[in-house]
Amino acid sequence: MNSSKSFPVIDALQASNWSRSHFAALADAGVDAVHVTVAFWHDCMETLAKIGQWNRWFEQHQTLILPVRSADDIERAQQSGRTGIILGFQNSSPIEDDFALIEIFHQLGVRIMQLTYNNQNLLGTGCYEKSDAGLTKFGRIAIREMNRLGMIVDVSHTSERTCFDAIEHSTRPIAITHANPLSFRNVVRNKSDELLKALGASGGMLGFSLYPLHLANGSDCSLEEFCEMVVRTADLIGVEHLGLGTDLCLDWGSDYLEYMRGGTWDDQDASAVHWPAYPGWFRKPHDLHNVARGLQQAGFSQSDVALIMGGNWFRFFREGMRPAE
Repeated sequence: MNSSKSFPVIDALQASNWSRSHFAALADAGVDAVHVTVAFWHDCMETLAKIGQWNRWFEQHQTLILPVRSADDIERAQQSGRTGIILGFQNSSPIEDDFALIEIFHQLGVRIMQLTYNNQNLLGTGCYEKSDAGLTKFGRIAIREMNRLGMIVDVSHTSERTCFDAIEHSTRPIAITHANPLSFRNVVRNKSDELLKALGASGGMLGFSLYPLHLANGSDCSLEEFCEMVVRTADLIGVEHLGLGTDLCLDWGSDYLEYMRGGTWDDQDASAVHWPAYPGWFRKPHDLHNVARGLQQAGFSQSDVALIMGGNWFRFFREGMRPAE
């Protein structure tokens, strides 16, 4: 895949331990844009330091990557054979209790923010909470500000009610950047058919996850099983609302996985934490070619494969990253 192809390849979530070798792998695989995780549990100052690191990488590796502030930058990346980097948060912790920080982070290049990361926070309820109170007043204010600026609302790790509330209160379509249907695997991180129907009806997007804990049969999930799930979801909400958010996490140790799952507040036993193995047909960016081939073998037309591989995300980002008029 290169600049001669007619459609972009976009991965709506990766959270690897980034280095030049990873950037080179993305470019070599023809990945035109990837949404990267800047923050999980980080506060404002910690997040500013992370964004500073990305600014240094953009300078040091400018032949491989470039920052994405609008869909035009994705086109620029595709035409130059580089990968556009979309900065995003998997939690709203960087804005602390100040909605004005949303605009500041937007000015610094952040274009996607997940409302919650598994737990209850100031914006809403996470998917692992036993009681689901939904979106908070601050959450509604944050969504209004994100809508104004052109920052994508992501609800991948939020609770069912918070997801429905976000769809209702957002004046723009929202995204589930990395999850799968609950009917494919019954885990709290996946989403119900009712929610997915509401997402599609509101113009939103679902990015299918390749993270083993979200897949039927886990690491043993076959490409055929994954693509059949995509077929069923297309029948449910329409192919125009589907993309990929692989949740690819490479080159982290178990200590970082412990931090991702529990932040600094959970005293879980690190010796019991380990990264699950990705399916054999998807373990690196170049394996996105396997997914494209599998979708075509599952019966999708070439044009629909192009939409799922990135065309739908490109359309969604073109509209969603524009400031409100």
